[in-house]
Amino acid sequence: MDRRTVLLAVGRTLLAAPFASHAQKPAKVWRIGFLAGGARPADGAPPAALRQALEELGYVDGKNVTYVGRWAEAKIERLPGLAAELMHLDVDLLLTFGAPAAGAAKEATATIPIVVVGPGDALGIGLVTSLARPGGNITGITDTATELSAKRLGLLKEAVPGAMRVAVIWNSNDSAMTLRYREVERAASVLRVTVQPLSVRKPEDIDEALSTMSRERPDAFFVVSDSLTTTNRKRILDFAATNRIPAMYEFGVFVRDGGLMSYGPTLDDMYRRGAIYVDRIFKGAKPGELPMEQPTRYYLLVNLKASKTLDLTIPQSVLLRADEVIQ
Repeated sequence: MDRRTVLLAVGRTLLAAPFASHAQKPAKVWRIGFLAGGARPADGAPPAALRQALEELGYVDGKNVTYVGRWAEAKIERLPGLAAELMHLDVDLLLTFGAPAAGAAKEATATIPIVVVGPGDALGIGLVTSLARPGGNITGITDTATELSAKRLGLLKEAVPGAMRVAVIWNSNDSAMTLRYREVERAASVLRVTVQPLSVRKPEDIDEALSTMSRERPDAFFVVSDSLTTTNRKRILDFAATNRIPAMYEFGVFVRDGGLMSYGPTLDDMYRRGAIYVDRIFKGAKPGELPMEQPTRYYLLVNLKASKTLDLTIPQSVLLRADEVIQ
């Protein structure tokens, strides 16, 4: 090849390069909105388990995905406005935690995909009409929290055989939590336990509920976990320890913070499964055609340090079934 031919070839390459570069489309940067009823975390970011799972699927924060989050700080009346804010930020998908957040997202949009995590009984609260084919723009990870309420009460009764009167704290503003409370009532009749209902709607109500237990002492109590009770868990845990009243909780965070026992799925597992839904939707799947999942693993946690504080001996039948025993 002579010198003239080489120069012509190089010239054509240099001329073509700007056009090829101009024609190349920039990579899509997905924008995920996160909505929850609880407290805003210190880093102002969606749960780490969700972000880590998405990164493992190829979604790198700041590169091909960005996140915007809104938290209602246990004031669920704020959720509709927060959902509207996320809509104005042009998110490609909404991921929600809890029933009120899921409901607010559903009201805010009928077109943007919604992946829900931990909404309670998605069928029971009317979030979807079918778990197999949710329809519309919603799918995600529901749970069997309503049915689990009976299991939790049974475990509490097994751990505290003498418990005949059990107080139940639940947020009656949350329809999913009310379904759980009703299941506790049904289970109590089978277990021959009297239920002391203590509904709460705002933080001040928790103080009133604890005062009621001081005056009318139950043998044990059961906390239905939502954004309100979880955000205010320190007060509840301190009360249980000070007054030596054993309690059952729904999630391990209560037990790791000093509570006696819990039974349920882990939130990290649920967020990881939620990430898979996000990935499938971004790759073209329609939310309403993706069957909703339920957790496949539930964990029993027992805190022996708390049991000693309560002067309670946990039966071996319970300890042998525990997935984690905190010393």
